[in-house]
Amino acid sequence: MTREIALTLLATISPISELRGGIPLGILQYGLDPLFTFFIAVIANALIFFPIFFALRLFYDKFLYRIPLFDKYLDNLRKRGKPKVEKYGFWGLLFFVAVPLPITGVYTATILAWLLEMDWRRAFPPIAIGVVIAGVIVLLGYLSVVEVFSIFVKN
Repeated sequence: MTREIALTLLATISPISELRGGIPLGILQYGLDPLFTFFIAVIANALIFFPIFFALRLFYDKFLYRIPLFDKYLDNLRKRGKPKVEKYGFWGLLFFVAVPLPITGVYTATILAWLLEMDWRRAFPPIAIGVVIAGVIVLLGYLSVVEVFSIFVKN
């Protein structure tokens, strides 16, 4: 069972699938309890915010600031994005992550928050709440599909 949990977590923290792939994998492929799978996927997916955000900050502070063209582009992007961050920051990130579509997960939202120079304390809560909402949508969607499929198989 430890192997199955580890593989589910690996799929969950993968930038390609995130919890949109981790939850169905854990339940369908490995037979894990749906609520257990939901909780470990949500926690792992939300916590991936921290290494991404702080790695970006560290990478920029050590290397990227030395590239004048990149630095100028980033400053311009942050100046243009500041009014939108002030207006839509919390809700924009929350809804961006909550919609379980490709490229709308924690990785992209964290990069976006870093690019727009949001403080991590301000960026993490909406991303985490968005992960919970996306997880609920994926879990309910998966369970609904299984329920509908089981009705057709019985008949």
